[in-house]
Amino acid sequence: HRAPFTSADSTVPPEHQCTMFTARKKIVKEAGVALAPFEEVVAQALFDLEATNNELKTELKDLYINSAQEIEVTNGRTAIVIHVPFRLLKAFHKIQQRLVRELEKKFSGKDVVLVANRKILPAPSVGFARARPRSRTLTAVHSCLLEDLVYPTEIVGKRQRYRLDGSRLLKVYLDPKDRNTTEYKLDTFAGVYKKLTGKEVTFEFPVTETA
Repeated sequence: HRAPFTSADSTVPPEHQCTMFTARKKIVKEAGVALAPFEEVVAQALFDLEATNNELKTELKDLYINSAQEIEVTNGRTAIVIHVPFRLLKAFHKIQQRLVRELEKKFSGKDVVLVANRKILPAPSVGFARARPRSRTLTAVHSCLLEDLVYPTEIVGKRQRYRLDGSRLLKVYLDPKDRNTTEYKLDTFAGVYKKLTGKEVTFEFPVTETA
């Protein structure tokens, strides 16, 4: 006999049950990790785009995400951070601008950013320094996170600043040619980076001298 719907099931109309479970193919979690309600919403949005958006349908067919979360950033803004498998990052990059635009429409203008799911390996004990790839160090993973956040804009420079209290602030300079399309998201990039790494960063465009 079929078990009765639980209280969680009752929040979803029966006619939408199949759609919801089909949408779950758009998110793959690590074994034993539960799916959060918001992640189901994001997975459903991706599934809907795959089903209805002719521009994205083909590319989205074989893509899925690992997790999604909402992060409060400055000035009362909320960002949606979507973690994608590292091996699928290039495929997501091919459609990222179109995909982000459509997701931001679905989520009422909240800023959407895509970042790769990278694992940081702990520092090896003495004598085993070669056992850890450089790409898996804390520094390397955090550096790649900066690139993921601002994609497709390129980072053209970085500068570490030391405050009087000894704390550090990283200044990241972005390609000025993307100022018009990226400037409104600079605070979001900084807020997400701080949330994910605990480190302070500012994103700026270098001042260009006019002749």
